[in-house]
Amino acid sequence: MAGPRLRSLAALALVLALALAPGLAAVRAGQTPRPAERGPPVRLFTEEELARYGGEEEDQPIYMAVKGVVFDVTSGKEFYGRGAPYNALAGKDSTRGVAKMSLDPADLTHDTTGLTGEELKALDDVFSRVYKAKYPIVGYTARRILNEDGSPNLDFKPEDQPHFDLKDEL
Repeated sequence: MAGPRLRSLAALALVLALALAPGLAAVRAGQTPRPAERGPPVRLFTEEELARYGGEEEDQPIYMAVKGVVFDVTSGKEFYGRGAPYNALAGKDSTRGVAKMSLDPADLTHDTTGLTGEELKALDDVFSRVYKAKYPIVGYTARRILNEDGSPNLDFKPEDQPHFDLKDEL
């Protein structure tokens, strides 16, 4: 099925091109662009790919997603590794579980439908103060950038992503 895969790659290329565009504009304006911080490459994860990083393999990094953003939580192995208290959150987008502070398997999903205002506020707080502040971003879930049919999510804007800071680009 080259069609959906090709659309996925095209969407990722579009996202990367849009993310680089402000830096290129600074060069054209005669400004010296700031060097980008070198971190692991940001990539797109399907649910199946993300599941490979659930903390079960000793020599693999541990990844989890919150709000479609994939974090490397390996440095918190004592929390997210095999047999650890929050291992159930690893290897998947656990947005609902984080919002509800729940490890119930039914809550270990990206779906935020029906969450209360208080739960959504808690989600934003934990996302910013814990995950974004403490763990490196290694990618996004495919669901965040692509629609179910594989077409680009036109609501996705690189400048709205947690690792993208427009003031650092100008």
